[in-house]
Amino acid sequence: MKKIKLILLSIFFINYSVFALSKDAPASFADLAEKLMPSVVNISTTQTVVTSANPFPFQFPPGSPFEDLFKDFGTPQERKASALGSGFIIDAKGIVVTNNHVIQGAEDIIVRVNGEQEYKAKVIGADPLSDIAVLEIQSKEKFKPVKFGDSDKARIGDWVIAIGNPFGLGGTVTSGIISARNRSIGLSRYEDYIQTDASINVGNSGGPLFDMDGNVIGINTAILGQAGSIGIGFSIPSNSAKIVINQLIEFGETKRGWLGVRIQDVSQEIADLEKLDKPRGALVASVAKNSPSDKAGIKAGDIILEFNGTLIKEMRELPKIVAQTEVGKVVKVKIWRNQREIIKDIKLGRLETSEDFQTAKPAEGPKLSKIEELKITVRLLNKEDILQRKLPKGTTGLVITGIDVDSPINYLNINNIIVEAQKKKIRSIKELQRIVNQAMKTNEKTILIAIYNNQNQRRYIGVKLD
Repeated sequence: MKKIKLILLSIFFINYSVFALSKDAPASFADLAEKLMPSVVNISTTQTVVTSANPFPFQFPPGSPFEDLFKDFGTPQERKASALGSGFIIDAKGIVVTNNHVIQGAEDIIVRVNGEQEYKAKVIGADPLSDIAVLEIQSKEKFKPVKFGDSDKARIGDWVIAIGNPFGLGGTVTSGIISARNRSIGLSRYEDYIQTDASINVGNSGGPLFDMDGNVIGINTAILGQAGSIGIGFSIPSNSAKIVINQLIEFGETKRGWLGVRIQDVSQEIADLEKLDKPRGALVASVAKNSPSDKAGIKAGDIILEFNGTLIKEMRELPKIVAQTEVGKVVKVKIWRNQREIIKDIKLGRLETSEDFQTAKPAEGPKLSKIEELKITVRLLNKEDILQRKLPKGTTGLVITGIDVDSPINYLNINNIIVEAQKKKIRSIKELQRIVNQAMKTNEKTILIAIYNNQNQRRYIGVKLD
């Protein structure tokens, strides 16, 4: 009998401990939302896009001698396109944080505060690599800012709320929990996303993810899904974002640390060959000439195990840690070479002034063109895209930058890449337009395109044109 009582008491205390550690769900988010709403803004932008359209009110029949004669006769037409996003105020002077992709290429930026007051805004600085931009509202009024929290303390299962401008509907509050940490989805070079099931939709980009103390722990950036929220959204952690934001405010640009190496994963096979205890670290595939690593004696084939006192468990951790380290700082880098550990002192360079970065840097403000028949807006794939997405060398194609709701391929996503049409490589916007025009003259009015999706998976899609 005593044993039974002891077991029952043990179960009671175990259950009591579990309940004591857990937190009750908030009875309401109303007070918190009311406090935070004035600090969250709606952002609308306009930019000029170029469309190519048939200038004639008819099409020449296939094989007509006039078809080739007039195929390049169309005059590009310019039109204004608009986009919507979200942001949040971090300084009473009207400093606003948002995503770079919300304002990229914008000619005019309008910020709406409290759902009614509209102000023009200018870009203080923008960083495509982290997808962060900082704006300044053009007004002498004082605004209500929010504070950043410590995203490193955010735990899986914590309650969060997101506030933004989904589908242009204005200030909208959604709630959920942190679903996962340290997510990488292939959208940018430096990824360490917080995953949440708080509903995030088109237009929420750039908006804040708050903890229950009303502090910003993330910048809502991406959703997983075709048209809207399916309970999987991604936010840039505030601790990573703050470093970029502070640099953009102070310098108008970023100043990231740079080692000057190209790296890859350490597989089990490589670990076995190098007599490493387990797959870990980052394998140096090549070293840039005259780079900080080259000057310090780092060689291709070395495995970087530790950087500035931080263990490198996976390859993808290293670029982020290096980028967040002060330019010019001398750091100790532990490497694995010839089955033993070696420590090298490396003085970090600056990524943005490196030859590799300058070579890969895309031209500012890429021209966008509309393929009317597909009802999508596209731009040329560039070297920086290939580098960021880790696409095969020599890949050519068009990056989808906009998709109309009634597009025949509206199930695709922004940043998908069209690489082929009718089994032909796409090297220019004009080539795709020409193939689409030819398909429109056939009875089937169907084209076969090949794309890379946002996970870099290549697949073919049959498209029926209207």
